[in-house]
Amino acid sequence: MAYIVTVETVRPRILAAVRKRVAMGRIAQEFKPALDKVWAFLRQNPGLRTDGHNVFLYHHEAPEIMPIDFGVEVTRNFDGASPGSGDVACVTTPAGEAAQVVHRGPYDQMRATHGILHQWCADNKRRIGMHSLEIYGDWSDDPAKLETTIQYMLL
Repeated sequence: MAYIVTVETVRPRILAAVRKRVAMGRIAQEFKPALDKVWAFLRQNPGLRTDGHNVFLYHHEAPEIMPIDFGVEVTRNFDGASPGSGDVACVTTPAGEAAQVVHRGPYDQMRATHGILHQWCADNKRRIGMHSLEIYGDWSDDPAKLETTIQYMLL
C-alpha cells in the first residue's frame, strides 16, 4: 500500500489520559490497562466525552523507553478533583506543524508506517520534535479497515 506523507498544522487536543513510561516493545501490553482506567473515569463523568478518539501521545525523551499518555479525546478541560480521576489527568497535545500519514490496516503493522515518516523527514531534511501522536479511528472487526493517523511534530 502506498502511503502519502503530508505536512499539516495541527490543533491541540484535550485528552483524559494515563501516563506510563513504556519500553517501545511493550506498548501492546501496556495500553489496555491504561485505557481501561480512562474509560472508567469517563463513565463516572458523563458529558466529558462525546465522540472523541483514542489518542496516544509519545514524549520523545529516549528512544527505548518513553513517557506515553494513553488517552481519549474529551470535550473540555477537567481537574484532578473530578470524580474517579485517580491516575487520569487532563492532557493537551501540542499544536503546530506535523508530518502526518494515515496507516490503514492492522495495528501490529504500524511500525513500518512510522518508518515511512522517519524516512520522509530524513529525505526532506525535516527534524522530528519532542512529540508524536497516534490517533485511532473507529473500531472495526476487520483489521484491514482500521485507520490510524500518525503525526510527528516538526521542529
